[in-house]
Amino acid sequence: MGVGGGVCAFWRRVSGPEEQRLLELLSYGLVALGAASALLLRFIPMPYGRYSSRRFGWLLPARLAWALQELPSLLVPLGLAACGGATAAAWPNRLLLGCFVLHYAHRSLIFPLLIRAGKPTPFFTFVLALLFCVYNGYLQGRSLSNYAKYPSGWLKDPLFITGFIGWLVGMAINIHSDHILRNLRKPGETGYKIPRGGMFEYVSGANFFGEILEWFGFALACCTIESLAFALCTLFILGSRAKQHHQWYLEKFEDYPKCRKIVIPFVY
Repeated sequence: MGVGGGVCAFWRRVSGPEEQRLLELLSYGLVALGAASALLLRFIPMPYGRYSSRRFGWLLPARLAWALQELPSLLVPLGLAACGGATAAAWPNRLLLGCFVLHYAHRSLIFPLLIRAGKPTPFFTFVLALLFCVYNGYLQGRSLSNYAKYPSGWLKDPLFITGFIGWLVGMAINIHSDHILRNLRKPGETGYKIPRGGMFEYVSGANFFGEILEWFGFALACCTIESLAFALCTLFILGSRAKQHHQWYLEKFEDYPKCRKIVIPFVY
């Protein structure tokens, strides 16, 4: 038996009610992790980008850190799907797992190449992001490749259609907002500018809003506890980071638009 066959045999052995219970507990843990992170970020700014600091370990090049830390959320689900059986082969599972993998293919393989002279990433921040992607890659990948069961007409169900549209629109907003942020400075310029255009006309954290919408859409399309836990964790963490950004903008620019919300248009 080859290495691949041995790995798949292991996943077949551990499959069952005990692993399902483990996934449920890990889902609760993911929500708790998000809530605890949101609370902590009220007192300690997340050390990345403009907040980067050597206090949190030596600094890694931004492109390298982004690629490596996001990669487990691409590779782990693909590996689990390769070992999957009838569940992984079902079309709803294929499409939903494909949504997750597509996001992280962009995040780990394309997004890092688009970074322009990004601020270095502290090693501590890199490790936390890497561990999160391993954790969540297993959680979503294992759920969709082995346990999530859908009725034959699920792809026509309003829940799936609404959720898929939410995922697609959210990802588009996220990518477009990142594009705006990358192009704030012209070649040779330094310093920070007020983002304008797209969803930045409504919220300070337009890229965060896009990702939050994306994962709540994904959760609706999946209808699993694992996907809902991921969406809630995303809301907690990115909501806190958006508030951090919003406060920074208000302190940095006297002419910052006072009508902009933090991360949810017209609401928060």
